[in-house]
Amino acid sequence: MKIDGGIGFDPSGMAAQAIKAEESGYDGVWSAETNHDPFLPIAVGASATEKLEFGTGIAVAFARNPMTLAVLANDLQLLSKGRFMLGMGSQIKPHITKRFSMPWSHPAPRMRELILAIRAIWKTWETGEPLAFRGEFYTHTLMTPFFNPGPNPYGNPKILLAAVGELMTEVAGEVGDGFLVHGFSTERYLREVSLPALERGAAKAGKTRTDLTVSYPGFVVTGPDDKSMAAAAKGVREQIAFYGSTPAYRPVLELHGWGDLQPELNTLSKRGEWEQMGELINDDILNTFAVVAPLDQVATEVRKRFEDVIDRFSFYAPYKVDPEMWKGVLAGFH
Repeated sequence: MKIDGGIGFDPSGMAAQAIKAEESGYDGVWSAETNHDPFLPIAVGASATEKLEFGTGIAVAFARNPMTLAVLANDLQLLSKGRFMLGMGSQIKPHITKRFSMPWSHPAPRMRELILAIRAIWKTWETGEPLAFRGEFYTHTLMTPFFNPGPNPYGNPKILLAAVGELMTEVAGEVGDGFLVHGFSTERYLREVSLPALERGAAKAGKTRTDLTVSYPGFVVTGPDDKSMAAAAKGVREQIAFYGSTPAYRPVLELHGWGDLQPELNTLSKRGEWEQMGELINDDILNTFAVVAPLDQVATEVRKRFEDVIDRFSFYAPYKVDPEMWKGVLAGFH
């Protein structure tokens, strides 16, 4: 199991962050698309490191098109000398249509086609064959030598797809190189719902689970003392509540018999009562979604839950932490 970290959203100071992550012993780092671009930090960090792997976790796929994504990923694979992973997610309809002003329709089939289009573009660059991708959502039939970067000496980057629902997870297995587990998942949901769907998708393409990379950003509640643990638990409860308010994520709660909590959280979210939402996440829910353990026991608990089902693990800690603190946690994995 590889252990990954994160890099800040702001590209300023990114080189120093990446160097520190590499020196600390992380195998890779992920850049998220929130209030900054997810690709720029990787361009900076990759140029400053030698072994550290980089991934977008996630970049919003439907805010872009296959050509822009193909170009970005190809360039970052070059800059990182083969250490880049293109992690993508669909986002939800309101963000795509209202924030990005982009079309929304049939997310799983659209995502499948988007990834196939990216691969078709890369193949044209690699082989020189004419670009002739025609689909329901995307059409790419023009590639002149002036716009063709040629084969990438490091090969094409892996494409990892984030999903919660079974249809999108099947797409990850069929046309992707891996699966980005959503942080709002549980060990049970991963084993009983996500991985079977991933394997069904892989089987469509003649692949097996061993051909795919599964990466999981797991909630972790930890700290050096009781006060720190309490603050960490509060932050994680509120993040779980935030995700739980989303209708698309209700199946995760329903699997555990907590489905009725989703509309209650959704109502509170519309009122902006974020702290009250967190108070609805009791200890049972918290311990189901998160690894809750002292610093020196985090590695043991993570391995106990996930070692046989995931390939990469990163710490999802939505609370203030001392970066030095994580060195002790990380040491437990090596």
